[in-house]
Amino acid sequence: MSFNHIFSFSAIVGQDRLKLALILNAVNPRIGGVLIRGEKGTAKSTTVRALASLLPGTRMVTLPLNATEDRVAGGIDFNLAVKKGTRTLLPGLLARAHQGILYVDEVNLLDDHIVDIILDASAFGENRIEREGISFCHASDFILVGTMNPEEGELRPQLLDRFGFCVEVTSEKDLEKRILLMLRKENYDADPEGFLSEYQAENSLLSERITKAKNLLKDVGFSDSLRAFVAELCTENNVAGHRADIVIEQAAKALAAYYGKTEVELNEIKQVADFALVHRKRDPIPPLPPDNSHDHNHEPEENREETETEDQEQSPHEPEERPESSESNGDQDVNEQDQQNHGEESHVPEPEPRGENNEQTKKEVLEKIFEVGETFKVRKFTSPKDQILRRGSGKRSRSRTASRQGRYVKSTIPKGSNDIAFDATLRAAAPFQLQRKNNSKLAVILEDQDIREKIREKRIGNFLLFLVDASASMGARGRMAASKGAVMSLLLDAYQKRDKVAMVTFRKEEAFVNLPPTSSVELAGKLLEKMPVGGKTPLSSGLIKGFELLRNHLLREPESRPMAIIITDGRGNVALGDQKPFKEALGLADKMALEQRIQFIVVDSESTGAVSFGLAQKLAVHLNANYFKIEDLKINQLVDIAKGERF
Repeated sequence: MSFNHIFSFSAIVGQDRLKLALILNAVNPRIGGVLIRGEKGTAKSTTVRALASLLPGTRMVTLPLNATEDRVAGGIDFNLAVKKGTRTLLPGLLARAHQGILYVDEVNLLDDHIVDIILDASAFGENRIEREGISFCHASDFILVGTMNPEEGELRPQLLDRFGFCVEVTSEKDLEKRILLMLRKENYDADPEGFLSEYQAENSLLSERITKAKNLLKDVGFSDSLRAFVAELCTENNVAGHRADIVIEQAAKALAAYYGKTEVELNEIKQVADFALVHRKRDPIPPLPPDNSHDHNHEPEENREETETEDQEQSPHEPEERPESSESNGDQDVNEQDQQNHGEESHVPEPEPRGENNEQTKKEVLEKIFEVGETFKVRKFTSPKDQILRRGSGKRSRSRTASRQGRYVKSTIPKGSNDIAFDATLRAAAPFQLQRKNNSKLAVILEDQDIREKIREKRIGNFLLFLVDASASMGARGRMAASKGAVMSLLLDAYQKRDKVAMVTFRKEEAFVNLPPTSSVELAGKLLEKMPVGGKTPLSSGLIKGFELLRNHLLREPESRPMAIIITDGRGNVALGDQKPFKEALGLADKMALEQRIQFIVVDSESTGAVSFGLAQKLAVHLNANYFKIEDLKINQLVDIAKGERF
């Protein structure tokens, strides 16, 4: 690759921390590479290419976003196998990147198994291939540089930790530097060769300094007292494992060598520590709150007010949380099963609004807008794998893919993809070679029946339907704020996983399609913030409206696997027909569950307390759905990492 027209490293305005992190990795590749996180248009790729131009004989290899495993790691050379009968490796990008820089743009959007291959090669300095009849290992020692925009999704913690350095990059805030940046870009565009010659002397001095530092590195000492300081620093930041300690030591040695010193001092450690800790440090686990469960005489005033508000906003048909009263359940379905088990039949009619409750009914209809509660990182939701080939992109569910992208998992007879499985084809042809007349110079004779195609898997996005209960009962005890926080968290996760979303709410007497299917998660978030709350709970109407939206989606994309996420306390009190509201909703749920292509998830927003009706959980059973309380949606990162779960 020619660097004649690469922007000069010395001419880059600002980004001093990024430039230092790249230089230190050039001096000492044992640091483990750099992950650059930041906004678009902040000269990330320009800086990396400019660094490569400083290092004599250094090649920069850019990994395409849609690269396959064969392209990255290498595979069998099919041409030589057929012509000469030899099993030969066709090198991949990891072989080309040896003694150079491997640049991975948008590393967080790559398939996880591709990232695993790259990080393994980076850590061990070699690429090992054990597949397609090949067992081969070659040197692959390179400087790994990855970039990502955190808004588009994070790397798994296990992969994030494998990068030695992490640098947060932002746009330049200083006005004079921004003006200087524009002027230099204009000068470069007008006369690239003249511009580069202007900074040639500075680049040459910097290149010589890096070369001298690399030669001096082996002589740099690191005292035991400084190692103790590094260990204490990492412990205070609650980092997992010991990689941060090792990275800081190697980076401090590189910086000392860059300064021309043969002994590391405290100053070098302080300069490099943040590079190694920013993506590894964790907040300490907070202490458990005191147990005040037996102190009923000191209930906070705000909790008493919330309880009063909830009681005031109860719908005439909604059960109140007073189990000792025979009128505590407006919908007799709650205890219907228990009554049937005792051979009793319920004759208690559902309460109707009385004249003296007209003011309460009017108040119930009043709409309120609640703020979005605290967001959090949600646990993993995926669709189960099946045999269907799908197209598309995303990062949620693993599926067999109809394109040539994805991981090669097995072979099959030809189905028109022309993605030849070379190893399987050769194995299929091998037993018949003695029977076939070899009138050509080929070592292997292939026939049509020998051809095998690859079956690949990759992650794709899903269609997520949010079905949100916006009735008055959801506004009590902070339920709606917490529910909005859960929905917003799920929306952020959907954005990172490249999902399509839609939103349906139900309140008063009917359900509303707030947002038809769209890829604009941002629009869904804005609608969620302004979503009003109030009125009764037409649960049946919400289920029907949501199912219609899902069915229409399946008519357009029969191979898709949509997910319906239902956020409710289950207290339906408005029926579409003559049945009792909740019983009617359960009947609809039984019919919806017959559509096996839809994955249902019920998120129970009912407040935890001494009295719980469990209506949302019963709805989940009839839907054959996964059931969660809102707090169950949160990732317990320490436990999940310990279990080796992937995100």
